[in-house]
Amino acid sequence: MNVYFACSITGGREFESTYQEIVVALTADGNEIPTAHLAQSDVMENERELAPHNVYERDTNWIKNCNALIAEVSLPSHGVGYEIGFALNLGKPVLCLHQRDRRVSKMITGNPNLALCIRAYTDVKEAISQARAFLATGS
Repeated sequence: MNVYFACSITGGREFESTYQEIVVALTADGNEIPTAHLAQSDVMENERELAPHNVYERDTNWIKNCNALIAEVSLPSHGVGYEIGFALNLGKPVLCLHQRDRRVSKMITGNPNLALCIRAYTDVKEAISQARAFLATGS
């Protein structure tokens, strides 16, 4: 399955190791994740070289071609919020994962779109389990 993984870049990297473990697990399951590089520690350095319009074109094309979007939303991020809305507008199934003790924007938690799933997790193993269940069932 082609999965767009969204995570905070400029909004903070506090959960970088979680991003990495999710991407590694989903890739090991045979999923294609074109955004896997966003979980890496050198993402800021590598993305700095790209013009904003190039990032927009690349990322929106990846969303258009994905089967589902999984977003880690424990940290607020303008880009991740935009990607979630963009994917939902295209009718893509979206999973928003967040640490159980983190508050998530009401624009996400209040969205009644049936393609949107929001799941809290306690540890990365639970996050991975929820991502796998979502990809298996679409909810």
